[in-house]
Amino acid sequence: SSGINAEYGQSEGSKVRNPLPGTVLDSEISSNNLYDFYLVSQQSNKGTVSPTHYVVVYDTVEFTPDQVQQLAYKLTHLYYNVAGTVRVPNVCLYAHKLAYMHGQHLHGPAAPELKDKLFYL
Repeated sequence: SSGINAEYGQSEGSKVRNPLPGTVLDSEISSNNLYDFYLVSQQSNKGTVSPTHYVVVYDTVEFTPDQVQQLAYKLTHLYYNVAGTVRVPNVCLYAHKLAYMHGQHLHGPAAPELKDKLFYL
């Protein structure tokens, strides 16, 4: 998220390195009023890594914060045809891809027999 006004990293002597993938920032820069956290899901060899900001809006499963953070990180490893990680969980990317495709190409509801298929890949 581009609105982060804090420095983060791992010190190595006089150098500061990017945080490793899987690093969660949930106490210093997160909001006191929200169930939120920042997650670094990718490694950056050039420049500064940008963590993704997550906000839990509605929680019916009642996972602990650690469980939500672990699930979010694990889902960044499961995007179709990508060997590494992506910035956001795969389900978010699939939803975005489906919404874009539907808006651009389908001018009516999808066929009912496709409702349980990943036809938009």
